Amino acid sequence: MSDDYGYDYEDDSPYGRETEYGAGDGDVPDGNYGADGAGASRDGGRGPERTFAALPPAQGRGFATSWWGRAWLQALEDTAPDGQQLKQGRQLARRGGVGAVSVRPGRITAMVRDRDGTAHRSDVLLQQLGAGAWDRFLDMAVDRAGHIAALLDREMPTHLVEDAAGAGVELLPGIGDLEPECTCGAWDHCPHTGALCYQVARLLDEDPFVLLLMRGRDERRLLDELQVRIAARAIRLGDGGAAKATDDAEREVRGVPAGEAFGAAGILPPLPAPPSAPDTPGLGPSLDTETPPAPGIDPAALEVLAADSAVRAHRMLLDALAPGHEEQPFPVELTPRQDAVRLAADARPDARVGARLASGSGRAPADLDAAVRAWRYGGVPALAVLDEEWAPDPEDLGRARARLDEAWEAGERPALRASGRARWTVAGADLQLRLDRDGRWWPYRKERGRWVPAGPADDDPAGALAGAEEGGAADGRSGAGTAF
Repeated sequence: MSDDYGYDYEDDSPYGRETEYGAGDGDVPDGNYGADGAGASRDGGRGPERTFAALPPAQGRGFATSWWGRAWLQALEDTAPDGQQLKQGRQLARRGGVGAVSVRPGRITAMVRDRDGTAHRSDVLLQQLGAGAWDRFLDMAVDRAGHIAALLDREMPTHLVEDAAGAGVELLPGIGDLEPECTCGAWDHCPHTGALCYQVARLLDEDPFVLLLMRGRDERRLLDELQVRIAARAIRLGDGGAAKATDDAEREVRGVPAGEAFGAAGILPPLPAPPSAPDTPGLGPSLDTETPPAPGIDPAALEVLAADSAVRAHRMLLDALAPGHEEQPFPVELTPRQDAVRLAADARPDARVGARLASGSGRAPADLDAAVRAWRYGGVPALAVLDEEWAPDPEDLGRARARLDEAWEAGERPALRASGRARWTVAGADLQLRLDRDGRWWPYRKERGRWVPAGPADDDPAGALAGAEEGGAADGRSGAGTAF
């Protein structure tokens, strides 16, 4: 069958159709091109060819998802002097203006149709590798079986490209390597050759052998030559030698020079997905040993700090892996006084370590108990309500009084008397409401002659007070307080 641009193809396989061109096999002779044929011809007039059916429009997707596909586009964008021409080329490729693509050694060809329907034959030429370069590439691949497996999986890992470069073989194109030819008459990359290159990036995503064919070797011949080399290597080494070669390969230390890593920053693949977080924090160490501690060292306190560090690290890891983490504000840095309360609330230390935390934070043990309750109800904001008494301005105070008047149905509101600048106590009951700077209401309850937090904040004073009454019964059952 034939597409709209006059190219014949037999099926819609994403891997295209392979044919043979001329009497040759696409190899470039070693003569007249240097020691390994590195200056080989770019005309691509001989050798195997693969023809890919016209791809559907690429609306809503990028042209390259693989790192080697992005490297191909990077070479195009670094070479083309006119970014507007490339933009038009992307638009042509995105709307399906590129016909069937013919790929053969040294050249890719397609008919590209403008918006007005005018068709142009566009070619992009790429230097073929010489026979000597292919020999080095094949020898390198045989030494590392993982490279062959990756290619068969239609993958081109970065270490394959790096190892090839180390052998003097540049697989991916660089600046100036993609030479355009187009019947539109442009002297450099035009929208038509740009559209062709963007379309080829989609083909490279599916099959990196497309790039190797452009460099001069088709998949069938490449695999045949690898098989010959593997068999010859096995015969040469014998069983014992093969085992030694395997051991040597396993001991090989791999790495990437820093300069190469920096230069490839724009084309390297994305980082792998992070591993899943453990379900629970790690266990802290036990410092209960027969060896006496050094003077001034408290092993029990160190155990609390180590366990707390594990819990905090686990919490930070879960936060970092949560969706939208990068959009969250940075956490508020705690003062030493606040962090002592957090540590007492999270670590639940014994009475002796708790007393040290109370002393270090400038609180009496009973005051630390109340602060721990506040922290568990609402963190830093709840702690501020416990420690600070603020004075609302007349406007804020008026809104607070109106809210108190509206919170209960007629006849149900308890008798409230002002007990401070932002505090109201229930007459005849050991309950109190405190207003914070954000307009939220916090319930308090009197215990042993002191006011202690009795529940979380609520925008509704009636709801906060009801929560305090329920919380009192709950606290009595569960021992929510932490007495040191």
